[in-house]
Amino acid sequence: MIAYQLTVPADNAPGRLAGVTGVLNREKINIRAITISSFGERGFFNILVDDPRGAQKALSKEGLSVELKEVIAVLIEDKPGGLDRLVQFLAAEKINVENAYGFVLESHQKAVFVIQVDQIEKTLKMLEKEKFKTLSAEALAAIEPFHYMKY
Repeated sequence: MIAYQLTVPADNAPGRLAGVTGVLNREKINIRAITISSFGERGFFNILVDDPRGAQKALSKEGLSVELKEVIAVLIEDKPGGLDRLVQFLAAEKINVENAYGFVLESHQKAVFVIQVDQIEKTLKMLEKEKFKTLSAEALAAIEPFHYMKY
């Protein structure tokens, strides 16, 4: 299943992230996961939200550069070797991981590894064949990590 990630290039300067989160807040769009990468004076925000198309429209309307990218959210075991099983498989199939990040759903049980790959259709077919489970954009937006914890 395909999910969607927003990629927002930004100057590496104070207030850039606040500009993005402010737009999403005004539009009542919930951020589900975010990564921030910088390289020198530029960087990127990669964002999973509950309304990817609405977020793209809202950010674009504010003059921000934003790209909606197809990604695959793969469920993996949250234990030593859980991620390695997935990435060894991808490497053996000659699938290039262009961008990735993960998060735990349930400690020592399940995690999600979000990947942007160079061959998305091939990857989806190969993951299904190998019995990896993937999450749709809707399922990804609805997950509730750490539901068992008391804060």
